[in-house]
Amino acid sequence: MFPPYGRRCGQDGSRSLRCPLMTTPPYQQYPQGVSDKSKVVAGILGILLGFFGAGRFYMGDTKTGVLQLVVSVVTCGAGALWGTIDGILILVNGGVDGQGRPLRD
Repeated sequence: MFPPYGRRCGQDGSRSLRCPLMTTPPYQQYPQGVSDKSKVVAGILGILLGFFGAGRFYMGDTKTGVLQLVVSVVTCGAGALWGTIDGILILVNGGVDGQGRPLRD
């Protein structure tokens, strides 16, 4: 079943591979055109960490994430309201990731 100690697969002199191929299980597949990002996670991140634009960074929308962060810093934290409202809207309406695919439920 296993090659003798010191030998590896294909090194038993016969030049044949006697060891089974090691494969990794495939990642969970989502329907074509659906993001691998969750709208629940994006919404919760937006609500809890809206000051940092975390929901948008998670979704891959770095431009809006950086903008949320800058607005929050410039307004001394008042801009965090944008991230909170954005998180609620993502939970209610859904959204799209950085590649334009709709977020999964």
